[in-house]
Amino acid sequence: MTFDDVLAYDLTLADTIRKSHYGTLSPKTGGRAFASVGREPRSIVMMIDLDTVEMPKEAGPETYWQTRNYVGWQNVLVRLDTSNPARVCAMINKAHGWARTRPKPRSRTRGKA
Repeated sequence: MTFDDVLAYDLTLADTIRKSHYGTLSPKTGGRAFASVGREPRSIVMMIDLDTVEMPKEAGPETYWQTRNYVGWQNVLVRLDTSNPARVCAMINKAHGWARTRPKPRSRTRGKA
């Protein structure tokens, strides 16, 4: 899989659009990104609830992982070159569902000086 494949799959999910997220085109729902290109080659970052982060890492460490800078954050890395693309799609669905349940982010307007 490639990140373009992920974006194509993401757009099949309800209320998903592509918008900029920290300078990269990412899928969003309800104003919240749920996947993004990370710094790690051949992996994407999925935003999921902190209570769920450890579960996929234990169940499929060949697919799901974290670097030290992601530990303690609501993110898990997903290897795109996994031998089981269904796992990538399963995590996309989970991240999408979690993003839809979260409140819409507040508008970031700049005050006038």
